[in-house]
Amino acid sequence: MSFADIWLFLQQGVWSGLVTGSVYALLAVAVVIVFKTTDVPNFAQGEIFMVGGYVALFLILVLDWHYAVVIPATLAAVAAICALFQRVVMERVIQAKGVGVQLVIATLGLAYVLKGAVRQTGLGDAPRSLPALVSSDTVMIGDAVLTRLDLMILGAAIVVMLALYGLFNHTRIGKAMRAVGMNPRAAQIVGVSLVRIRMAVWALAGLISAVSAILILPKILITPDIGHVAILAFAAAIVGGITSIPGAVVGGFIIGVAENLVGLFVSTNAIVVAPFLAILIVLIVRPQGILGGKAQVKKV
Repeated sequence: MSFADIWLFLQQGVWSGLVTGSVYALLAVAVVIVFKTTDVPNFAQGEIFMVGGYVALFLILVLDWHYAVVIPATLAAVAAICALFQRVVMERVIQAKGVGVQLVIATLGLAYVLKGAVRQTGLGDAPRSLPALVSSDTVMIGDAVLTRLDLMILGAAIVVMLALYGLFNHTRIGKAMRAVGMNPRAAQIVGVSLVRIRMAVWALAGLISAVSAILILPKILITPDIGHVAILAFAAAIVGGITSIPGAVVGGFIIGVAENLVGLFVSTNAIVVAPFLAILIVLIVRPQGILGGKAQVKKV
């Protein structure tokens, strides 16, 4: 392989990795905000992403709605499902003094319910994809070949990340979410409603998942089993730091770029190994993640 080929593959791998990594980053942020608020990993994250895709697919194929209506309707529907689950199931487990294992099992239960519900609709009988939001005309960036859809995905994901930054740093509810994540007892003492904030966090996680689905599913096929993408989201969260939102973003881009470079330079069969290799390296070198802080014991 000549230097020109290596340089071409490097450019293509990085740019393509940034596109897919931006979606992994959004899903990783959804994982992190739920974990920071409840100390529970959401193992239904992939199925929430999947439901977002099928809600949009239903509105487009069955009801023949335009994307201008489909997007806000999908975001609202998935956010409502997540908020309702938190309020009806998770909150009751918390109030009953349930331990972490019971909360984890609750998220697994949600995953199976969502997957079963989609299978009952009939939409999951065959792989499908969402119509593209923009054209798939090719665009050259250096020697790398992308499409307008790729650029739209990357740009929209970055806009969402900036919006989340503004939410968490410059709004009252965002600061309340951060406070609950750092010290729920202290936040409650100063007047923050833990029930409302936990509902808001789950709703936000659902909204982010729906955005991710709408962005990436015009490029890939959707099936009821597509929830396995959550593995990559967890990988990104672990690499970046499971308690760090900026770390989740960095981890998402790292996983995306690593996947594409491994596929180009090694083998497409080795792509599935790349995220786990990245996790192993980070856990050995920096167990708390790239941007994760020092481990702290929460006082109660």
